[in-house]
Amino acid sequence: FLETERVISDNSVKHLNLTMVIFWWIKEICIFADGVQILNFIYASSGEKTGIVKRFEQFENRELETVRQHQIDYPIGDDLAVKTSFSLPLKQWFRLDLSFKGGQVEVSSVGKNLKRQHHQSFIFREDFYCDDTAGYFVLGGSGYVNGIEAFFGPVKYYRLNVLETEQISNPLHDKETVEQIERYYKRCMDIQDIVYEYRHTVRKGQLAQRAESDLVVLNWRGESVRGFNCCNNIVSYVVFSVSEEESDTVLEIGQRIFEKIAKNLSSPDGLSNVGSSVPFLVDSSCCGYHKASYFLAVIFETGLGVSVDHTKGLLYSLVGAQGNERLAVMNLGYKHYQGINNYPLDLELSYAYYSNIAIKTSLDQHTIKGEQAFVETIRLMDDELLKAQTKENGDVFMWLKHEATRGNAAAQQRLAQMLFWGQQGVAKNPEAAIEWYAKGAIETEDPVLIYDYAIVLFKGQGVKKNTKLALELMKKAAAKGLPQAVNGLGWYYHNFRRDYRKAAKHWLIAEELGNPDASYNLGVLYLDGIYPGVPGRNQTVAAQYFYKAAQGGHIEGTLRCSLYYITGNMEEFPRDPEKAVIMYLISLLYYVLAAETGIEVSQSNLAHICEERPDLARKYLAIDCVWRYYNFSVSQINAPSFVYLKMGDFYYYGYQNQSKDLELSVRMYAQAALEGDSQGFFNLALLIEEGNSIPSYILDHLEIDQALHSGNTSLLQELYYRCWNHSNQESVSPCSLALLYFYMRVFWNNILQSTLIYFMGTFLLSILVAFAVHYFQTLSGKYLS
Repeated sequence: FLETERVISDNSVKHLNLTMVIFWWIKEICIFADGVQILNFIYASSGEKTGIVKRFEQFENRELETVRQHQIDYPIGDDLAVKTSFSLPLKQWFRLDLSFKGGQVEVSSVGKNLKRQHHQSFIFREDFYCDDTAGYFVLGGSGYVNGIEAFFGPVKYYRLNVLETEQISNPLHDKETVEQIERYYKRCMDIQDIVYEYRHTVRKGQLAQRAESDLVVLNWRGESVRGFNCCNNIVSYVVFSVSEEESDTVLEIGQRIFEKIAKNLSSPDGLSNVGSSVPFLVDSSCCGYHKASYFLAVIFETGLGVSVDHTKGLLYSLVGAQGNERLAVMNLGYKHYQGINNYPLDLELSYAYYSNIAIKTSLDQHTIKGEQAFVETIRLMDDELLKAQTKENGDVFMWLKHEATRGNAAAQQRLAQMLFWGQQGVAKNPEAAIEWYAKGAIETEDPVLIYDYAIVLFKGQGVKKNTKLALELMKKAAAKGLPQAVNGLGWYYHNFRRDYRKAAKHWLIAEELGNPDASYNLGVLYLDGIYPGVPGRNQTVAAQYFYKAAQGGHIEGTLRCSLYYITGNMEEFPRDPEKAVIMYLISLLYYVLAAETGIEVSQSNLAHICEERPDLARKYLAIDCVWRYYNFSVSQINAPSFVYLKMGDFYYYGYQNQSKDLELSVRMYAQAALEGDSQGFFNLALLIEEGNSIPSYILDHLEIDQALHSGNTSLLQELYYRCWNHSNQESVSPCSLALLYFYMRVFWNNILQSTLIYFMGTFLLSILVAFAVHYFQTLSGKYLS
């Protein structure tokens, strides 16, 4: 950590006196600040070319600034560097003190007990001087040099004086967090030692008789490693390949553990087992697979299946980010940007994390990997958006075209898809898409492109049907082992030849290859009663195939299973409303993971899920999910209008243990109105109708001239008009009805208050009196006669 104190003694100080005090944790490090507080919180550096950027200003105090100027009022020489003869410890917290005075540089390492461990001085022939207001200071890496894999923090910087070790006061951020990090790495060292030792034993052949396949499963139960009771009586569950190939065995084990646990958590009852999965995720994290670290961070931050533990949440966020897990890095960047969940608001620290992601994202555009995807914004509460999805704009299309022209099969495939479906803002052009499908299928021999081209030829979409060529291509792709192509052959025999025997044969093969479409198709054969050799319909077997398809993520299979669970008509699927929405619930886990990184659409979607199923949210999350994530969403610069409306309603009516706040409600409605949402104007008008007032600063924000609309009637007219103007004017809407009703009330009130009513009333009364007089005169005439 860096320490800097604006201290002066007398005006005789003429040299650069500067002390930097840095707490380091190598492989994990720490650094800190003073009257210039460079860093208060722990920074997880992954050792890349990103870091915390700081600039120092001149002192506002004239005397202090005079002293500073005296220290730099000399020519600045060449760059210099020093190298210590002592090494810094790994996986330990320590403080690094750096001081510069004239031509002398001193470096000291100080332990947690504040005792100096190492010290070294460097003396140069000439003094050197530095203007700390020129340029900028970087803690970590920069565009010129990589950073260090470490935890930094806190950091203080004394700008004017060199302090002795005993004079420096720069305590670690948080004792509990510091100890948690130390215990984590101590535990992980034990776990990794076990893995290496076991691997060595297997390599020597001592367990060869147990390795009947190339997979070995090992459970340690109740062991104490070097006196350290690991993993709550289960040290690790290890599945790894015992081969002669050199590989990062520890990381591979971590990945295998994580994939198994992630699969279990995604099962129908998975979220009920989050607590028991934590030890295995910790083992995976210790093996260096930091997707597990981020899972743990979210689990403890949100109380997903466990008690909320912010300290552990911070621990695994830091560990994951230091291990370069992108979601963990985004999570920290977001939390420090917003200053939420006990993370201090620190824009420089937030920048350090976000710039890390930005650099990687930029590089990703030029390196296509199988797991990458074009992400589309889909809001669960927007039915139209769910059907159409979201189009993206940008330079992706031109980049893909460039890569496709060079023969990149993945680029050709994506470009064809974008043109074929009109995705991401690209105009739909099936003819151009077919050209890319054909080019890729012929030139690259890529099985996926061959398969895609075969499909459009079968269906005649954007091109003349050519069943013969399509069949040849489908067989070619299937021969290359593409599961969906094998499934496609079954589809061909089912739809074109009505040869259910051959269709079933290919679907069985495709299912063995793990294709969920094949599972679903086999279920359809049984459901329709056309499975070869099986008389009549067999809903039981069909349901089993649908369930298998659902497990593979097949949407139609999931819907079928949901129907079975909600109705309870199948013996194998007893009525269970919770399981009927289990696929909906499974998405909760992934939305929580994404929402904690600051992705707005995930935050609003997660809040919507919790709002729709409060019983399940309460069961699995130890936080107020709805309030938390709608609040997170409105703090984003790209929050949708419906989120402002939601929060406006919460503040207006009061939400559970949250008190009412009319002004905040008005602000939320006004923000929705500014986003062009007619409901925002409508709600503001209703507030006025109920006798409330809108603060003048909000009216200014809405660009409503208070001089022209000083009265409530004029203001209501303006709000209802804007409401109508921002709604669908081709149909009857609440805004149009409200505006019409408003005009009718104004008209009626004007009539009642006008002098016309007086004359009309007098006239009608005169006619009534005249009629009565005439009637009685006529009546009396009859009696007289």
